[in-house]
Amino acid sequence: MRNSNTIKNVMSTLLLQFVTIVCGFIVPKMIIQTFGSNVNGLVSSITQFLSYITFLEAGIGPVIKSLLYKPIVDKDEKKIEAILKAAENFFRTIAKIFVIYIIGLLIIYPIIVKDQFDVLYTTSLILIISISTFMEYYIGMVYKLYLQAEQKKYIISRTQIITTLLNTLVVIVLIKIGTNIQLVKLISTFIFIIRPIVLSLYVKKNYNINLKDVKRPEKIEQKWDGLAQHIASIIHTNTDITVLTIFSKNISEVSVYSVYYMVVKGIRQVVDAFSTGVEDLFGSIIAKKEQKSLNEKFNLYELCYYSVSTILYMSTAVLIVPFVQVYTMGINDADYIRYVFAYLLVLGEFIWTIRQPYNNLVKVAGHFKQTKKGAWLEAIINMILSILLVVKLGIVGVAIGTLVAMSIRTIELVIYTSKNILNRNLTNVIKRILVTIMQFVLFFIILNLTDLFSVVDINSYFEWVQYALKIFVVALFVVIGINSILYNADFKIILKKIVGKRKS
Repeated sequence: MRNSNTIKNVMSTLLLQFVTIVCGFIVPKMIIQTFGSNVNGLVSSITQFLSYITFLEAGIGPVIKSLLYKPIVDKDEKKIEAILKAAENFFRTIAKIFVIYIIGLLIIYPIIVKDQFDVLYTTSLILIISISTFMEYYIGMVYKLYLQAEQKKYIISRTQIITTLLNTLVVIVLIKIGTNIQLVKLISTFIFIIRPIVLSLYVKKNYNINLKDVKRPEKIEQKWDGLAQHIASIIHTNTDITVLTIFSKNISEVSVYSVYYMVVKGIRQVVDAFSTGVEDLFGSIIAKKEQKSLNEKFNLYELCYYSVSTILYMSTAVLIVPFVQVYTMGINDADYIRYVFAYLLVLGEFIWTIRQPYNNLVKVAGHFKQTKKGAWLEAIINMILSILLVVKLGIVGVAIGTLVAMSIRTIELVIYTSKNILNRNLTNVIKRILVTIMQFVLFFIILNLTDLFSVVDINSYFEWVQYALKIFVVALFVVIGINSILYNADFKIILKKIVGKRKS
């Protein structure tokens, strides 16, 4: 049953990521074309400032899920209700804090951008964009976490697919008929409010859960450790746009950053789809204390994850600038062709991505207190370096700060999980990293020998897709070829599992 749910979760999330990526390219492009790079930069900046508090779910969420795995395995409904009631109380407190945060943002943020936008224009966007987040915290977050712990994330993904498609369709229509940006964002907000409502109704209908009668909510031991760790993660994740907003001379630089980040975020989401359901599967295995099974399954998952990540990010390093060139064709109010920034951003995101299997193990095992210092170190290094470098290097400076900080945190997580959760030798992961470096080197050697790396004259999406297919085939050939030789036994097991699932 758990393997069946894992497959559903992965497939649904892959479809969601495809829909999100496609829609995520359409909406910002229309905003830039219709309202300009400055407005797109403003919307991106506001969204990031809101995320300093709106992503708190990712801090407490893993803590809640780590507590839910065992009672779900044991079918202990009272324990489940007690944990969910504690989570509900916590998230409703966060929703109230969020209101205070919004008031502060309404006062401070318009001052930061006063030279480019008037106060009413800015404050109206802040209020509109924040509504759906408040509703998600107040209504749906508890049920979302429960479905994830039950390994039924596909329910969440399907809801998101429908609302994302609906939102994109509505945005296209509204912009085509000449609606202002405030109304566009307001209608989007109402569409996204559907998500928490649907999830709460689904859980109440399909599970015997009643939080109203819970007298004693479960005490969540590590909630502040998880929260503190993710606050650090939020600071780290949003440092680049925050620093650019405050220290850059033109907010259009935020638009440039957001366009490139939109691409790498899409790639990240595709890779993350392969983690969907898998981390909850590992949570269930850890709850049952099946150490041998954990190591065997993680070893195979690690190989698959590294392979997919390497193929996609090697391709992205070559394809991102040509794509942005086509994407921003005809837009002349900002310089969107930034090669050095693009390479640094892709490398940083790749390093962030390959650490996720280890980060997920930390979360499902509930090791929040033990690893929070590393999270704060990453945030502090990123912020200090970005502020120091942005003055002279601009957008490249913030990318360097992020790259250095991500590298340090990744090393820390790899060492910690190997010693304290997997109980395995570090040579395993060192070998994987060395093999990955070898794959990158061979990939770029082949591109240089075949002159594929020098192709820059791409003027349409059709030409870009043709070029992308060639690059992807080379990346696929390099990664699969080397892995099938160096990890022959594991490679055969993975192929058997894939063939076996197809036959069944």
